[in-house]
Amino acid sequence: MGGNASGQQVRDVLVVGAGFAGLYALHRFRQDGFDVQGVEAAPGVGGTWYWNRYPGARCDVESVDYSYSFDERLQQEWRWSERYAAQPEILAYLEHVARRFDLECLIRFETRVTCARFDEQDSMWTVGTDTGDTLRARYLVLATGCLSAVHTPDIPGAADFAGEVLFTANWPHHPPSFEGRRVGVLGTGSSGIQSIPILAREAASLTVFQRSANYSVPMPNQVLSDEEWERIRADYPARRRKSAYAPAGTPHEPYPKGALEIGEEERRAALEARWQQGGVLFGKTFPDQMSDLAANDVARRFAEEKIRRIVHDPVTARDLIPTDHPIGTKRICTDIGYYETFNRPNVRLVNLRREPITRITETGIRTGGGEYELDVLVYATGFDAMTGSLSRMALSGRDDVRIQDVWAHGPLTYLGLGIPGFPNLFNLGGPGCPSVLANMVLHSEQQVDWVADLVTWCASNGIDQVEPRHDAAVKWTEHVQQVSRRTLFPMASSWYTGANIEGKPRGFMPYAGGFGNYRTSCDQVRSDGYEGMVFTRR
Repeated sequence: MGGNASGQQVRDVLVVGAGFAGLYALHRFRQDGFDVQGVEAAPGVGGTWYWNRYPGARCDVESVDYSYSFDERLQQEWRWSERYAAQPEILAYLEHVARRFDLECLIRFETRVTCARFDEQDSMWTVGTDTGDTLRARYLVLATGCLSAVHTPDIPGAADFAGEVLFTANWPHHPPSFEGRRVGVLGTGSSGIQSIPILAREAASLTVFQRSANYSVPMPNQVLSDEEWERIRADYPARRRKSAYAPAGTPHEPYPKGALEIGEEERRAALEARWQQGGVLFGKTFPDQMSDLAANDVARRFAEEKIRRIVHDPVTARDLIPTDHPIGTKRICTDIGYYETFNRPNVRLVNLRREPITRITETGIRTGGGEYELDVLVYATGFDAMTGSLSRMALSGRDDVRIQDVWAHGPLTYLGLGIPGFPNLFNLGGPGCPSVLANMVLHSEQQVDWVADLVTWCASNGIDQVEPRHDAAVKWTEHVQQVSRRTLFPMASSWYTGANIEGKPRGFMPYAGGFGNYRTSCDQVRSDGYEGMVFTRR
């Protein structure tokens, strides 16, 4: 623990956020001998899994992969109950990790960072919070999450609604009752698609307001038997080795041949196998599916056939099928009974492309097609993804440069970790790295390990400040864009590109070259003596 002339406490490292990345960062930096402090806006650990506790919230990565690998005893002792874990179990896991490694004592809960400023003379970050406290640290590690800045659309009359208003991204801890109530859901992204089947079973009526249709693939979830769990435990070392440099950070591989290299019968068999496997894996059935539009069309037509078979009403089925993007260029959603829900007599779909919302009223939602009376309005409208958690913060670096100015034309990063002009700051899981295109837990471990190694190297070599060279960040950011252009991703107006936020610069933000290639690039930079970084001694 350090201090300054005023006696104010100075930490070596300040970690903002207590989700998967933040918890591991606290553990790793403390393990390396640094004085580390955590700050978290929520009353408890969990990050996105603390806030997003809406009905049906579930991870679309298998639980045995969506978990820490850094400690073998932890890996062996925690027993996952399902193939795809639900929010309560994931939160319980993170709470267990925090207790097991005694991390909660390092965290200031219910404390939101509002501003952070770098003092070049002192090589120090000064951080302000909504509690009025000021914190100081040599290094600032932002584990604030790529899906944490909640987006609420600006709809006329929103404040007039007299019924109950709920947000999937900030769901009440005491679940509300929907029995006998008229419920409206705004949004059919992941949280809407997961919650709609459950809300429909309880509500008297459910009206789904859809602006953009999304592809969703059923999640064939199952309870893990004791025999299967023992097999998983025995296979964990090999599974982790296979995932370490895999494209998505999981052991799954695409079909060995391209979609257009095989006959129709073989193609359909491969697609059916992946459909039964479920979830986002369907988007990676064939190795050329995300780079060749003709190959993508094969998977898209197969998925659309499935939707038409499930949904009885042909008009509703047509409205549920996207027409504006290749399959997988927006994140494929995963569901349990989503399309079947529209066969229920108490559920209706409102296509906002055909009848846009004109305003929210005291009693419901008015569209070009009429007024829909509601008792409850659920916003499932997503996030200002990837950059929102930083751009909503008063974050200023060297010479008081603001993050909003540096990112005015889109995010600029080096390896997705460092930002030129912001010494001793590292952003985890944000733009310029695979982020949401990979297994975020393994990705978080890799990024934290890289940053911790760099900070240790700086401490051992008397370095006070480290940041990326501007030209290195420009080169990396251009590389990220070049890689994305070799895929079909830019064809979609998605939150990957910032298209869901009015006025946000457009550009594909994650690194689409695969987790393994990204990790190799980071390894190479480290082995080359951190090429691309600028080191300063004061």
